[in-house]
Amino acid sequence: MNSLEGHIKEVHVNGSLSLVTVELSDQILFKAIIIETPETASYLTAGHLVKVLFKETEVIIGKDVKHLISIQNQLRGVIKHIERGLLLSNILISTPAGDISSIITTNAVDQLGLEEELTVSAMVKTNEIMLSE
Repeated sequence: MNSLEGHIKEVHVNGSLSLVTVELSDQILFKAIIIETPETASYLTAGHLVKVLFKETEVIIGKDVKHLISIQNQLRGVIKHIERGLLLSNILISTPAGDISSIITTNAVDQLGLEEELTVSAMVKTNEIMLSE
């Protein structure tokens, strides 16, 4: 499980859902949509320190091409290590917000030509993010 720390910047509520913006570091923002509100989870207030959690299997890797895409959580980073398996590979990426891991198919590693020291984008959908105190 990937874990990054940051402070809640803002919370937008609609019914029982909240869109929470967390500032990780140096104005790097991550957004999470959660089934909680400030009334049901008291930690959902601006300035509160939280952990941003997401599974390694939910990290999408992008290389070179810049697209207009709907994934708002994007971090640029450098590949520190690739642990290749027969079917799956674990990619360790150093980002300004901290190290994160991505598990993708080894076939995708080969297709993208991923290697250590390569700069990539790591992306996570807002609905795949969990928050914890």
